[in-house]
Amino acid sequence: MPRKKKKRCIEFIPKIKIFCPKLDEEIEGDVVVLNIDELEAIRLKDLKKLTQEEAANRMGVSQPTFHRLLTSARKKIAEALIEGKNIIIREGDYR
Repeated sequence: MPRKKKKRCIEFIPKIKIFCPKLDEEIEGDVVVLNIDELEAIRLKDLKKLTQEEAANRMGVSQPTFHRLLTSARKKIAEALIEGKNIIIREGDYR
């Protein structure tokens, strides 16, 4: 039986939740969904320049979990930038 997922500490909720490289087209099909905890991992590590351990502590998760969030977020962002996909930020279960 899998362990219950811990709620993550999120300190920043973005006002803009959709990034669309195709301004003249509808948002359909080519979409990458970035979870709010993945966005927070990017913000803490890449923008705030915290170590993974410091950022994991701020989010209330283990360092390996933080690393997985960061890796997933970076992959999704790279995919959206390289392939011209829209990015939608989805809120989840956090505190």
